[in-house]
Amino acid sequence: MPHAPPRGGACPAERSRLNLNLAIDSSVDHHALLGSADRNLRLLRELLGVHLVARDGVLRISGEPPAVSRAAAVLGELQRYLKHHTHIDREQLLDIIKHVSAEVAGDSAEHAGRDLDVAARGNFIRAKSEGQQRYVDAIMHNDLVFCEGPAGTGKTFLAVAAAVSLLRRSVIRRLVLVRPAVEAGEKLGFLPGTLEEKVNPYLRPLLDALSDMMSFEQIRRYMANDIIEVAPLAYMRGRTLNEACIILDEAQNTTPSQMLMFLTRLGEKSKMIVTGDPSQVDLEPGQVSGMTDAHRTLRHVKGISFVTLEKGDIVRHRLVQNIVQAYAEKTGG
Repeated sequence: MPHAPPRGGACPAERSRLNLNLAIDSSVDHHALLGSADRNLRLLRELLGVHLVARDGVLRISGEPPAVSRAAAVLGELQRYLKHHTHIDREQLLDIIKHVSAEVAGDSAEHAGRDLDVAARGNFIRAKSEGQQRYVDAIMHNDLVFCEGPAGTGKTFLAVAAAVSLLRRSVIRRLVLVRPAVEAGEKLGFLPGTLEEKVNPYLRPLLDALSDMMSFEQIRRYMANDIIEVAPLAYMRGRTLNEACIILDEAQNTTPSQMLMFLTRLGEKSKMIVTGDPSQVDLEPGQVSGMTDAHRTLRHVKGISFVTLEKGDIVRHRLVQNIVQAYAEKTGG
């Protein structure tokens, strides 16, 4: 039989959730506050990680206490802004969210710049080490970035976060996530199932990163409208990708010819991010990694940035750093 909550109080899960009603100032234009078709409300829900509705002149916020406090501060600043302006565009709203969130968190101006305007589980994504910050800066200032480093350093996650940020700010119109379908010598032709069933396991890590930043419904809609594409590397042949951010993950498992094919897909107003871990190559013995070859071939080409993340940039469970270090010492790395 389930236990009843303690007398005079809610269960712990209920106590951890906060509900707050915030009156809409009568001098503020409700349409400007909510946005066309509630666009502003949807953005606030997504980035602040709260449930938010407007009803009868009241904004009703619910969620985890820190997220609710942050949302209330953002909405207060938004209403102050709209007392003196008749309209707010997406960029201005994102700016308010970013700066108010930094103040609520007690961050200094120096660290506020580390935030991306993308949230995961109610918190803005930010670089957590100097190496990661160099990586994010490189993405924002270069059209082609190579990033290599061990597992857990955020190579893929930060690339996807930066791409989602560019997509939301309309810097790009499409997001293309690519992986070579290579793993421990297995060949797709020998695996059971349809082509889609064969490639899905290889693309799953990219979808996992994306699902931390967007709802399933939004991902599904974007994929249906070809705004987001997740595909194996072979699908890139013969294409030119304009106004897109194209991410090639696990690039250590490409051959030099595959890498050349991929890099030449770069179109107008596009960015490319190539990530990989040279210590985990799954190519046939004797094959040269396309990522290693690209580093050697392109290191002097202007406009291309090469970023190396180290064991100190690992941000997964603390044991991951120890595991990577132990294996490095075993192999003399």
